[in-house]
Amino acid sequence: MPRVWAKLLAFERKHGLLKHGQGVVAAVSGGPDSVCLAHYLSRRSRKLGFPLSLAHVHHGLRGAPADRDRSFVLQLAMRLDAGIDLVSADVRALARKERRSLEDAARSARYAALRSVARKRGYPLVATAHTLSDHAETVILHLLRGTEPEGLLGIPVSRPLDAGRRTQDARRKTLVRPLLCLTRDEVMEYLRFFKLDSRVDETNRDEAFTRNWVRRRVIPLLKKKSPRLEQHLGLLSAKLASKLR
Repeated sequence: MPRVWAKLLAFERKHGLLKHGQGVVAAVSGGPDSVCLAHYLSRRSRKLGFPLSLAHVHHGLRGAPADRDRSFVLQLAMRLDAGIDLVSADVRALARKERRSLEDAARSARYAALRSVARKRGYPLVATAHTLSDHAETVILHLLRGTEPEGLLGIPVSRPLDAGRRTQDARRKTLVRPLLCLTRDEVMEYLRFFKLDSRVDETNRDEAFTRNWVRRRVIPLLKKKSPRLEQHLGLLSAKLASKLR
């Protein structure tokens, strides 16, 4: 575990993700990655002296299991002595109105909620729990769908949260991803070490969603030949980013 903690600290410092006094809104679904994020940020908030609030979005899609996820995140915030913002969104209605998939509408609703919470709190940073494994999935998805070279950059470590949007808030919000150096296996190692519980979203097993199919079928096959696939794709993206700047 000291190895994983040291990896997170080195990544945070390399990219200057967290700073003294700069409040952070952490997106927390209750899943393993987001619990790891919440716990890590709670410890760093005490060290660096910044306020932390967890933000949980109830999409109105999964009934009682989603209600239990919300209760779990509320209890987690209390244990970590962090703020909590619980947001509800009608994703089905949004998908119908904007003629988009449920998956796409849910993503849009989450980011809209995170922007809203960050503005309400007056915090400049929003953190999401994307990992190196998510990055690898994203690169492979872009390859499957056809992509320009920029698509091979995958998930950035940070970006303006208000990019492409008109806003009256002069204090722009920045999206940061402190776990982007960790694989999903390393996240589970972190949870075991700190004895942290998490929730499981059953829809993540539905291979009708292409990302789930890539995660559950394609990547395990590729890793049989290349166990460090996620690290290799991460390095590829970093090298390409340096050439495209």
